[in-house]
Amino acid sequence: MFDTIEHARLSELHVKSNKETQLRAIVAIHNTHLGPALGGCRCIEYSSDDNALLDAVRLAKGMSYKAALAHIPQGGGKAVLIKPKAVIDREAYFESFGEFVNELGGRYITAVDSGTSPTDMEFVSHKTSWVSGTPTSGGDPSPFTALGVLQGIKACIQFQLNKEKLDGVHIAIQGAGNVGYLLAKLAHEEGANITITDVDQDKRERCADEFGAIIVKPNDIYQTDCHVFAPCSLGAVLNDATIPLLNCDIVAGAANNQLASEHHGNELHHRQILYAPDYVINAGGLIHVSLNQLKKPETEILHKTQEIGNTLFRILERSRRENTPPNLIADHVAEEILYDTH
Repeated sequence: MFDTIEHARLSELHVKSNKETQLRAIVAIHNTHLGPALGGCRCIEYSSDDNALLDAVRLAKGMSYKAALAHIPQGGGKAVLIKPKAVIDREAYFESFGEFVNELGGRYITAVDSGTSPTDMEFVSHKTSWVSGTPTSGGDPSPFTALGVLQGIKACIQFQLNKEKLDGVHIAIQGAGNVGYLLAKLAHEEGANITITDVDQDKRERCADEFGAIIVKPNDIYQTDCHVFAPCSLGAVLNDATIPLLNCDIVAGAANNQLASEHHGNELHHRQILYAPDYVINAGGLIHVSLNQLKKPETEILHKTQEIGNTLFRILERSRRENTPPNLIADHVAEEILYDTH
C-alpha cells in the first residue's frame, strides 16, 4: 500500500466504514497546492479492497493533473465507495458518506462520478457543504465533459489532419452513456459521421436512430476505419492487445486512464497515432463542478471549457517539437504547475 501511495506522490489517504449504512469508503487526496482537493465520488463494485484503493489513488492523481491543466483553483482528490450488492437505504448510505467528507474539514470536495447521481450528491449535502453537482448546484456535468472532448477532437483534427471543421470526419465512439451520447450528438450536429458501440443495446440503437450512427460490436470498434477513435467508457482500453488493432489517425475520448500503462503512450506515438491525453480533453466536467462550487456564471464555465482545445493544441505542438508522446508532455506541464518545477 505505501509503495502505491509514495509512487503516486499522494498527500493523504482516508478510509471509513459504517456497518449500519453499509458504507465502505476511501478518499484519496493527491495534491492541494492549488486549493482543496476536488474530485468525484465513484460507487461501483470491486473485486478486492486493493483494487478499490488503487483506483482511488490513480484517479486522485489524474484529478490533480486535470485541475492543473484546466487552470482551476483546486487540487485533486477522489472518493471510492465499494458498492454492496444491494444498497438497502440509498439516502442513509450517502448521508453517512457526507459525514465522512465533513470530517475532512474541507480538504476534499466531492461530486458526481461513475455510479453516483446529482440526487446522491443532494443526500451528501444533508451532512456537509463540501459537495458540488447537486440538482440545485449545477447538476450533471456530462454536457460540459462532452463539450470539452469535442473541443479537443477539433484541436486534434486541426493538428493532425489540417482540417478546420468536423464535416465528413468519421468518429468511432466506444460507449454511449451520458458523455458518449452527448459527444455523438454534438459531433453529428457539426457534420461528423458516427460509429458507435456499447454493451447496452438500447443505448447504441438510440444513437443509430437519432444520429444515423453505424453500430458495431464492442470488440470491433478498435478496428473501425476512422479518423478518430473516442474511448468514452472504461479505462485501460489502450493496451498490448488493442493498440495493434487500431485503424485511426487520432485517439481522443472522455474515458479516464485510457492508457493501460505509460509505455502505451509511447506505442501510439511510434505508430504515429495522435493521442489526446485523457485528463486534458475530459476536463469539462471538472471545470463545471469547480466553478459551480465557486458560484461562477455559466458563461465563464463555457469559456473555460472551450479553452480545452487551445490547451491541448499547445501540448501537441510541444510534443512535436520535442518528439515526445503527448501524455508525457501533459504530465510534465502539470508537474511544473503542481510542484513549481519550471
